Amino acid sequence: MKLKKFLALALSVTTVLSMSVLTGCSSKEDSSAKETKAETTAETGADGEETTGAKADMADIKVGFIFLHDENSTYDKNFIDAANAAKEALGLSDEQVIFKTNIPESSECYEAAADLADRGCNLVFADSFGHEQYIAQAAAEFPEVQFCHATGTTAHTAGLDNFHNAFASIYEGRYLAGVAAGMKLNEMIANGEFTEEEAKMGYVGAYTYAEVISGYTSFYLGAKSVCPTVTMDVQFTGSWYDETAEKEAANTLISRGCKLISQHADSMGAPTACETASVPNVSYNGSTVAACPNTFIISSKIDWEPYFEYIVNCVANGEAIEADWCAGFEEGSVALSEINEKAAAEGTAEALEEVKAKLISGEVHVFDTSTFTVDGKNIDSYMADVDTDADYTPDTEVVSDGYFHESEMRSAPYFDLRIDGITTLNEMF
Repeated sequence: MKLKKFLALALSVTTVLSMSVLTGCSSKEDSSAKETKAETTAETGADGEETTGAKADMADIKVGFIFLHDENSTYDKNFIDAANAAKEALGLSDEQVIFKTNIPESSECYEAAADLADRGCNLVFADSFGHEQYIAQAAAEFPEVQFCHATGTTAHTAGLDNFHNAFASIYEGRYLAGVAAGMKLNEMIANGEFTEEEAKMGYVGAYTYAEVISGYTSFYLGAKSVCPTVTMDVQFTGSWYDETAEKEAANTLISRGCKLISQHADSMGAPTACETASVPNVSYNGSTVAACPNTFIISSKIDWEPYFEYIVNCVANGEAIEADWCAGFEEGSVALSEINEKAAAEGTAEALEEVKAKLISGEVHVFDTSTFTVDGKNIDSYMADVDTDADYTPDTEVVSDGYFHESEMRSAPYFDLRIDGITTLNEMF
């Protein structure tokens, strides 16, 4: 597997924990996360490299998963499905995996992680950005347990051998979904439904973070690559999962003349609003065709099964888990749903395969700086906050060879440029 390597900086445990508390900016409790906590059993897996010296027979592996919500959230369902798929692939029993669902981004996450360690888990995984500081706290307290966290930013500078971050180059998947969106706009223009100048998309985002900015920008650039006149409005909800707010945001965008809607939020609020209004929709983390048969086009997602198999195999083989892991299409970590031919433009499947091949080969770069401007100007240099601190201080040059090198300096996105053609209607931190 082609994995990106990152050097860990020697910082003290005290420093990383204090930094994590200060920088966990999505450690807000979603209202929907206050549901009763549920525990079930399931599974996981992975493959690795450098030896740690401590091997564990696969039969002795015990994995704990911490999820922000449950299967009602498209985001968490994606993780749960991947964990179950990894379980089957690795031959783990139901007794070897513990699921903790509806764990908010609060001290309850630390308590859940500590409980999993006390119950004999030698590997613990948490799925939400705001869980990070609590997972780092648990990692410092239980050095014999491996703690892995999705979407986080601090593991590569934490100095903790048992604390790890992971993400995938989902911006490539969103770019392809954007190509599908742009083709749909072109079809609607050709059918006389609106003019080229009226080609405007809407995007429902959770928070005004780099992860979301990177996502909506890559989606927009994919659409723009085939529909050059497209613009986009973005409405933030201030929650990862709030069906009412997401539906209201989608309706606001539709009322502003948006002809197609996409999202980086976890409920069915936006897709169902689109189905009701007969507005084409590009989803995230899984197909919504069952609920939206007339409007759903395609969805991109991170497939977490390769990572789960990787980390489990690392523990079983006594091999070190990378501090900061990232993979893409080539490794099977970024995926697209089946295209809904009823809603998609003709020729979408063929076009996406062509662009996907160019992304894998490096012929096309999502954040090619010749394809966008900031305040009317192309950029040839940008210092990003890669080694996250409390003030989000820019520390790393990330533009070279004509493109912004997203998720190469660390796995979690750090693209936070506000490019021309995209209007944010509000801000939510």
